[in-house]
Amino acid sequence: MQTIENYDFSGKKALIRVDFNVPLDEKFVIGDDTRMTAALPTIKQVIENGGAAIIMSHLGRPKKGPEDKFSMRHLVPHLSELLGGIEVKMAPDCIGEATQKMADALKPGEVLVLENLRFHPEEEGGDVAFAKKLSELGDCWINDAFGTAHRAHASTAVIAQFFPNDKLFGYLVDSEVKSLDKVLKAPKRPFTAIMGGSKVSSKITIIENLLNSVDNLIIGGGMTYTFVKAQGGKIGGSLCEDDFMPMALDILKKAEQKGVKIILAVDVIEADAFAETANTQVVPSNKIDDGWSGLDVGPKTIEMFKKVISESKTILWNGPVGVFEMDKFATGTKAIGDAIVEATSNGAFSLVGGGDSVAAVNKFGIADKVSYISTAGGAMLEYLEGRVLPGIAAVLE
Repeated sequence: MQTIENYDFSGKKALIRVDFNVPLDEKFVIGDDTRMTAALPTIKQVIENGGAAIIMSHLGRPKKGPEDKFSMRHLVPHLSELLGGIEVKMAPDCIGEATQKMADALKPGEVLVLENLRFHPEEEGGDVAFAKKLSELGDCWINDAFGTAHRAHASTAVIAQFFPNDKLFGYLVDSEVKSLDKVLKAPKRPFTAIMGGSKVSSKITIIENLLNSVDNLIIGGGMTYTFVKAQGGKIGGSLCEDDFMPMALDILKKAEQKGVKIILAVDVIEADAFAETANTQVVPSNKIDDGWSGLDVGPKTIEMFKKVISESKTILWNGPVGVFEMDKFATGTKAIGDAIVEATSNGAFSLVGGGDSVAAVNKFGIADKVSYISTAGGAMLEYLEGRVLPGIAAVLE
């Protein structure tokens, strides 16, 4: 298979689909450039090996065609800086005569940024004619936007058909897929997944899919209480999705049938208010007082979780086990992070993914101490659910 490592870029124009959907403030200052820095290795590989790079992305959610606040031009100065000060050209649109002329005139080593793809409704509509116009700008197509790989948009999937022999993954997508496959397809045992977050409903398909591959499943966060209440426990005012209680019992039964160990909290920190100033006490997870809510896991549970994690060789972490945004209820989530760091230093492969988990590892300063962080959110979750992602399939087909 052609890879970004062995492809000959000399004299070619590479159309690179990146995910530059970065936060901008009212003065158009970039709040977090992680997504831009993540694409740099791919862009550099093209321009340092005799090719020209044509960058395409969406930015924000423009509703009615072009809006200046969503223009890619706001990112050009920073991209130029990230690339060591080389001039980055800006196209007036992502298709059309003027843009085509600029693309045609590009010389090896040059970079051109196309205007926001979503200024055209045809992008999200997966329009073939629009994808064809985009394809005419370059000689090869590189998908380096894992964050949008679960969408069958014109630039993320449909365009692939116009590059039957010249389509490849960028470094970012390649590393995401390899890391997820390490966890899902060939995990070293024991394999432990930690699923946190507030809602069972949003994680049900992932949990069901993971039951086919994990040895241990730690369930934490607000999801805990749907499981506890389903088994007859008292949960006070804790989060609970009553409609999903039968589903929770079904998961426990399936896990037992498959020999998967499910680990739920045995004690929790209950609070009389959702606030840093709340009164708190440790209680059994099935005996929460009326008017109180469970907002973090208790000390016995932390020890239990740590033991399971320390014995694991593959670890997947998606979602916090408490309201970690408040320091008062961050102990459990921090303990999980620390245990994962320790297991990783002892040779385990650890993958952290999903917005809240990524925010947690950043908050606790351990981002560089786990094996891999997936920033792709929705795409990662769909991959964990066992779905085929259009943006991945388009390159592999």
